[in-house]
Amino acid sequence: MSTLASRRDVIRIRLVRQGLFDGRLRGVTEVTDRLLALQAQDYAAAKWALGVRAPGTTLADVDAAINSGRIVRSWPMRGTLHFVPAVDLGWMQQLTGPRIVSRSRTRHAQLDIDRDVIERARAVAVHALSGGRELSRAEFLAVLEENGIGTSGQRGYHLIGHLALTGTLCWGPQRGRQQVLVLLDEWVRSPRRLDRDEALGEFVLRYFDGHGPATLRDFAWWSQLTVADARAGLAVAADRLAELVVDGVTYYLAAAADTGDADEAKGHPTQRSPLLALPAFDEYLIGYQDRSFAIDDGSLGRVVPGGNGMFLPLILASGRVIGTWRQTKTARSVSLEPRPFDPLSAGQAREFERAVAQYAHFLGLSVGGNPTAAPTAAPAAAPAEPEPPLA
Repeated sequence: MSTLASRRDVIRIRLVRQGLFDGRLRGVTEVTDRLLALQAQDYAAAKWALGVRAPGTTLADVDAAINSGRIVRSWPMRGTLHFVPAVDLGWMQQLTGPRIVSRSRTRHAQLDIDRDVIERARAVAVHALSGGRELSRAEFLAVLEENGIGTSGQRGYHLIGHLALTGTLCWGPQRGRQQVLVLLDEWVRSPRRLDRDEALGEFVLRYFDGHGPATLRDFAWWSQLTVADARAGLAVAADRLAELVVDGVTYYLAAAADTGDADEAKGHPTQRSPLLALPAFDEYLIGYQDRSFAIDDGSLGRVVPGGNGMFLPLILASGRVIGTWRQTKTARSVSLEPRPFDPLSAGQAREFERAVAQYAHFLGLSVGGNPTAAPTAAPAAAPAEPEPPLA
């Protein structure tokens, strides 16, 4: 049975389900369990995507979850790195991997990567990493070179990505500020085993639980499954989903989902949601094909300058993107410069200072400088060196 709803209802519930307002999540693993996957080609930004959804969490907490293997960073979909619950990576890749591999063939041909090269690299990886051993990216590429497998240009990166996508490797614990490569079946010892229909239903349910209300088209874009597979998953999960109809369009969310206190907020559903400093590539914006609930089309180019797929950090107020920010960090402090689309009000400026303090606490640093004193006309800086997509 469908329920009529407004666009404001969608915004309010998304904030709640994404852990950004009212009923926030209690820790890093709860964030990944809820959202299933958070885009993570920008490693530092992805850690803050976890932290901002679990208030009080620190960078050390995120690192501990990574080092314990409870969450894992790999390529579960769209040829892009994501954080996912470790136990869920395998069934996700079984659904998504074949399409990504198919789309990668043209790029592999350009890099002279064929099946023989891939299987030689896989054998090298298994031999070098078996028994709980780990290698940094540079060390692993050196081992490939020693075994006659060239890694120049993007060749090494695409070999690592393919071996991860097909279930041999994943990024494991941290060494310094970077992760090291490990064998997936040694790092994730008790993966969930789902048949294809179960996996499709789980994929759909988990997306709508953490990202809903959203459309089936949003899910198909996010997962990059075929529309037929998306519909099959919807059929499997249908009895566990609720439907909202907004302007004649059906949006889904998990039937058991806590959507916050709708009665208290009736008429002003996002009035009390805080102003937030969200990271680059945050799921609140990037997790949907239709981004109009979060940002006006005319402002999207200021978040993705040049339309090149590089999403800047966001200032979010009442569920809407009102600007971007950039940071300046030293060994002891961090400051954030707001780049609002329109000047911040006095109240928003105070809220931004609170958001800066939350981010500084997460990093274990003090707040440096005056976070709201920077000019607002200069262009925002792009995120630092995110990993490129595989396809």
